[in-house]
Amino acid sequence: MRRFLRDWRKILTIGKTLRAVALAALAGPAAAAGPGVICVEAITGADYALPTTRYPHGALGDDEEWGALVVGVALKMPCRAGASNYQATLPEELVFEDVSPRLWDMTGDGKPEVVVVESHADKGARLAVWGIGETGLERLAATEFIGTRNRWLAPVGAADLDGDGAVELAFVDRPHLARVLRVFRWVDGQLVEIASLSGVTNHRFGASVIEGGLRDCDGGPELVVADADWRRLVGVRLVEGVLDTRDLGGIAGPESFEAARACR
Repeated sequence: MRRFLRDWRKILTIGKTLRAVALAALAGPAAAAGPGVICVEAITGADYALPTTRYPHGALGDDEEWGALVVGVALKMPCRAGASNYQATLPEELVFEDVSPRLWDMTGDGKPEVVVVESHADKGARLAVWGIGETGLERLAATEFIGTRNRWLAPVGAADLDGDGAVELAFVDRPHLARVLRVFRWVDGQLVEIASLSGVTNHRFGASVIEGGLRDCDGGPELVVADADWRRLVGVRLVEGVLDTRDLGGIAGPESFEAARACR
């Protein structure tokens, strides 16, 4: 299934890349890396490109990861209306070890940033936030690497989890080993860890999807994950700086996570 999705993303990426090259050719050499920053209204999409086998971990079911990030943007006046792309290519020691980029509003301005999982050849995974900065597409912030090769993390969701006006982001650190939910807050352009919870997960080794996520049914945003044994659904809320849990029922399959996220 993951290879099927990859093949479709490759087709889309080819189209995006050709469009970006065409725009660059029309605008001249200065536009080769993307449109001028003052021209960008908002990020509208993102995808991975440049498949690579230089980091054969296999956490997501195969040995192929990604070497580049392509981000689509909407343009605004005084430049011109329309759309364009940026592309960021990672150095050899890094890959995007991920299912797909996420468009999550981390700054609270109503416009999305791009949240991804990056893995280092020697240091394992970290979570990173990319966006349009002063020089174009930039890594705006990132957590520390886990510290060991072939150690991964799985994003859960991002929202103002406790109603204080700041955006929090959650992921499961080593969902197959440590199984620790970590919550970071966006503070002055940095990711600051504010809470953690042991004994939960959202991914099984070799699966091509990350289960669970974020919902808002009653009482505010709630994270949906699984217990360590993958038998029970767990709802997690951030309350006065503490992660509060409740049982959401048994797990019969992927449909259980989907139903929980849909508040059923």
